Amino acid sequence: MSREEHEQHLKIVLQILREHRLYAKFSKCEFWLESVAFLGHVVSKEGIRVDTKKIEAVEKWPRPTSVTEIRSFVGLAGYYRRFVKDFSKIVAPLTKLTRKDTKFEWSDACENSFEKLKACLTTAPVLSLPQGTGGYTVFCDASGVGLGCVLMQHGKVIAYASRQLKRHEQNYPIHNLEMAAIVFALKIWRHYLYGETCEIYTDHKSLKYIFQQRDLNLRQRRWMELLKDYDCTILYHPGKANVVADALSRKSMGSLAHISIGRRSLVREIHSLGDIGVRLEVAETNALLAHFRVRPILMDKIKEAQSKDEFVIKALEDPQGRKGKMFTKGTDGVLRYGTRLYVPDGDGLRRKILEEAHMAAYVVHPGATKMYQDLKEVYWWEGLKRDVAEFVSKCLVCQQVKAEHQKPAGLLQPLPVPEWKWEHIAMDFVTGLPRTSGGYDSIWIVVDRLTKSAHFLSVKTTYGAAQYARVYVDEIVRLHGIPISIVSDRGAQFTSRFWGKLQEALGTKLDFSTTFHPQTDGQSERTIQTLEDMLRACVIDLGVKWEQYLPLVEFAYNNSFQTSIQMAPFEALYGRRCRSPIGWLEVGERKLLGPELVQDATEKIHMIRQKMLTAQSRQKSYADNRRRDLEFQVGDHGQYSKFLNFVICQGGETFGKGKGIAPEDY
Repeated sequence: MSREEHEQHLKIVLQILREHRLYAKFSKCEFWLESVAFLGHVVSKEGIRVDTKKIEAVEKWPRPTSVTEIRSFVGLAGYYRRFVKDFSKIVAPLTKLTRKDTKFEWSDACENSFEKLKACLTTAPVLSLPQGTGGYTVFCDASGVGLGCVLMQHGKVIAYASRQLKRHEQNYPIHNLEMAAIVFALKIWRHYLYGETCEIYTDHKSLKYIFQQRDLNLRQRRWMELLKDYDCTILYHPGKANVVADALSRKSMGSLAHISIGRRSLVREIHSLGDIGVRLEVAETNALLAHFRVRPILMDKIKEAQSKDEFVIKALEDPQGRKGKMFTKGTDGVLRYGTRLYVPDGDGLRRKILEEAHMAAYVVHPGATKMYQDLKEVYWWEGLKRDVAEFVSKCLVCQQVKAEHQKPAGLLQPLPVPEWKWEHIAMDFVTGLPRTSGGYDSIWIVVDRLTKSAHFLSVKTTYGAAQYARVYVDEIVRLHGIPISIVSDRGAQFTSRFWGKLQEALGTKLDFSTTFHPQTDGQSERTIQTLEDMLRACVIDLGVKWEQYLPLVEFAYNNSFQTSIQMAPFEALYGRRCRSPIGWLEVGERKLLGPELVQDATEKIHMIRQKMLTAQSRQKSYADNRRRDLEFQVGDHGQYSKFLNFVICQGGETFGKGKGIAPEDY
């Protein structure tokens, strides 16, 4: 950094202090320093080194005579362990004396360790400072003792890191150990590598193809989720050439303290403060100015793609033309179609957005309509709806797990539309699930028939009526109050005397579905089908147990667009959509206060009821076109079947039980 640049940076800092009316005491300020000492380190243009003034205490430390004194000495020296090669190996004789039930005996090995450690601190190397961004290379290695990695930039060492293996990691196969070293490096140096293109070298050749492997265990799937956050390439590096990382992995080492200092052009950064969120912190007196800048990578990619897009170029050439009037440019320089971001068809941006909106963990493979309704609020391009429908139709996971939605037979008899939220609910069970570690093997589904919002509750088939009642009060009544009616099937849980007396005392009417006719409680059955589809997708995509993912599945369901009410259940219930990562680019929030909130909620309920009545009428006309009506006449009797509720037989006088018939005959 030149003297002129330093003066310019100083003016910027002082101007910021003046604008915010912050004052610095002149007697405590120092200017034109070639190096700065802080936290026991000295930072200069050469890099970071140990502050010799701070290690004088280590050099003059007398020989320890107790376990307490050893711990004090090792703790002080360990603060600079990242500068000392094989620190854990050198200090091993001393740490052995601190173990429980070990007799304190100062040996020659302890004396050599004590003296060598003091000598190493006085000759510690200088670590380079990162220069701008990019050019990062990571060397990783693992052994039966620990994990080691080295971060380099343009051939210069930025930092060393290593740690010993945890007890369970000692049982890992070599493939997982080498992968664990990569994950360790990405986590500890996230502040360097996130958002940057980097190369990772390992001496385990098969890791080159980890991104193409399909059969991964649960641990590897979790690691792959972490790797997706980074723009990294895994390359093979022979073990004989990977000397530094190999040495680090073979020493026993605890957690590594490290320092990150970024040198960037302050002038360029300060000019864009209005467009980004910046958090400015000063670690201590005499510390260098440190700043952390956050910008959405996707926005930068969209902006860059827009500058190359022919559609945008032609539109901007004629601002008063039809295409030119379509777009508006925001303060961030990104073109929008109305309030929605225009996404060009370049660099695979549209494909990435479709994948995120369909395959991410917080959406769980929605259908084409739900996915389109979510995307159209934030993004726009010509043919968005068509692209969404085509993408969903070609999704392999959806083809594997989603059932065919066949309409039931018989004339459709819709239930009355409720007047208010959570006054009329439906409930059912999903049983036969794999038993979890907590003993849960079923899901209790409770759905509001008006807003379509639902709760998915983990339960056990061994529960009695009293236990179900407790769950009902804790999870439903506590949140929504006592309903007027409950639609359910004739399961033992709902027909028990205890459950009936409880609902009678609460003033709730129980409406049971007709025997062997689950279509009566179509709301619960349809919700169950959606839930099962989402859980199957979770198992295939994420490899997790159903109990662990059930809360997020409930969130995804309640935050997805529902065709019958033309909005998401969250919006119908609370008056607005719930925030989720898919809408990370939305600017601002609509706020309703006081009477406006009540009025808006009432208007939404009225609109929902009208939408549901319209949907019911439309659904009934569609269903009745391909079905026949069943009319009861005096003297007719029904035939009971294990497949059907009943069948009308002409000429009979009483209801009787006859042979079963196939479902298609009904």
